[in-house]
Amino acid sequence: MKLAVVVQRYGQAINGGAELHARYIAEHLARHTDVEVVTTCATDYVTWRNDLEAGVEDVNGVRVRRFRVKHERDPRVFARRSDRVFEQRHSLADELAWLDAEGPRSPALVNHLARHAIDYDFCLFFSYRYYHAYHGAHATSSRAILVPTAERDAAIGLSIFPPLFRAVRAVMYNSPEERAMIYAIAANQSVPGVVVGVGSDVPTNPQANRFRQLYDIRGPFAVYVGRIDGNKGCNELFDFFQGYLRETAGRLTLVLIGHSLLPIPDHPRIRHLGFLGDADKFDAMAAADLLIMPSYYESLSMVTLEAWALGKPVLANGKCDVLRGQCLRSNGGLYYESYPEFIETLRAIEQHRWLAGTLGRNGRQFFRDQYDWPVIERKYLEMFTRLSSETPTRTVEPLPGWFGRHRRDLPAAEQVLGRLPTGPAVSRNDAAGQPSGSSGHSLQGRRRA
Repeated sequence: MKLAVVVQRYGQAINGGAELHARYIAEHLARHTDVEVVTTCATDYVTWRNDLEAGVEDVNGVRVRRFRVKHERDPRVFARRSDRVFEQRHSLADELAWLDAEGPRSPALVNHLARHAIDYDFCLFFSYRYYHAYHGAHATSSRAILVPTAERDAAIGLSIFPPLFRAVRAVMYNSPEERAMIYAIAANQSVPGVVVGVGSDVPTNPQANRFRQLYDIRGPFAVYVGRIDGNKGCNELFDFFQGYLRETAGRLTLVLIGHSLLPIPDHPRIRHLGFLGDADKFDAMAAADLLIMPSYYESLSMVTLEAWALGKPVLANGKCDVLRGQCLRSNGGLYYESYPEFIETLRAIEQHRWLAGTLGRNGRQFFRDQYDWPVIERKYLEMFTRLSSETPTRTVEPLPGWFGRHRRDLPAAEQVLGRLPTGPAVSRNDAAGQPSGSSGHSLQGRRRA
């Protein structure tokens, strides 16, 4: 069997959530079958500049085939087209123009897939919202498996995407919440799908004391790991944590790990260490008292799973359905939806060691049961076996003609998003990752532990 893993960026120094997810899956599936990564020459997700050479190279034992991006992103054009499709009535042509403006636009990559589709048994497309996934999956629909990495943002409300979710051979979901959202938007329950997520190569013996000595971190601390960005909820985190420092007798320091797109508050108990390699990152998480995950939009949150793998409690933004659902399923974290709740839950973890310990142990068991690599690999391999025994029957829904594509009768994507159901998706089968069509029930509720 030969697989293509198709993703917008790829490399050991690229640590975006979907890109890291794709690399981990490619490297682990390469232990079982022939894997080739198909990607662009870009490394920067803002500009999509061609930083790398086109051609074939080996990255950590996996063959990688790179194609040039036709042009860099024009931020003004992208902003203008985003405003049109997200905020106004618009046409399918407007949405396709938005997709081109978002990038990375690589016709060479799509042409390669169209010409060489027969060379691959299956093509795994990561991140539904990008040019390579939309056009690549259309070019290879009888072999296309989608890993959407879909978050609850306006892009999911665009009309070009539901036919994509219905046309592929299978969908590998990151969470029950992502699956429920895509079911609601695309009515694709008949497409084979399973909640899989991704594992992580968490070290068995991280060096917490080494981290404290290396970075001169003393006393208890909470850690945030990831891009320091307003879109990740970091502005609110800074406001809430500074309130905690002003209004309580708490002793926690906030340690930030990751590239920053925001100014960091000037406070002795807010430390920014910048981007760290995996060894230092895991040492930091092992040394921390808890992980704070303030993001409003996640399809999974790998760093949350890594914290649980290390036995650490998590404090999550409860306004993110996925994070709240993961806390409920694992009993490994608390969540907050307001400033008073942030203070209450943070202080509860800080002050009650029995609670922190119980949450951490629950999280570790949840990770072992659902996200150990043998579990993840088995779900992929079982899906490949299932699809290999079935004859493809779905076809790509054709776009309307010129007049139909240019008729501005589509609602603003934000309006579509606002009509989707919200809340965590919790059922007896979610933890088991059973495939679509299994019996089960959905519960929605509010719970902090």
